[in-house]
Amino acid sequence: MVNPTRLIKSFKYSLKGISKVFREEQNFRIHTLATLAVLLLALYFKITILEFIILVLLIGWVLILEIVNSIFERLLDLIKPRIHGYVEDIKDMAASIVFIGACVSIVIGLLIFLPYIIVKFIK
Repeated sequence: MVNPTRLIKSFKYSLKGISKVFREEQNFRIHTLATLAVLLLALYFKITILEFIILVLLIGWVLILEIVNSIFERLLDLIKPRIHGYVEDIKDMAASIVFIGACVSIVIGLLIFLPYIIVKFIK
């Protein structure tokens, strides 16, 4: 059975984590700003429900990747006194995961929005 008190606490912890990432991670704030821009464009162009679902999935994916990257960085900072060359490599690789996810999202976003832009502004 679901315990409402525990459920509310788990939501509070989740929101606390999102708030912390938002306050402390510049790239998360940038992705959040991009999210707002994409959602405004989606409303402006009145994209299809399938296109909207794809955008929401991509937005969620990039934000999740950014949080996972932040977790890796913090975990690796715990072992900072014993810095190894691998620590820097792992941080760079984790950042590259977010970068690739964001680039793929941009490409898909362009594929979704370009036809609308062309119809609206070129014709």
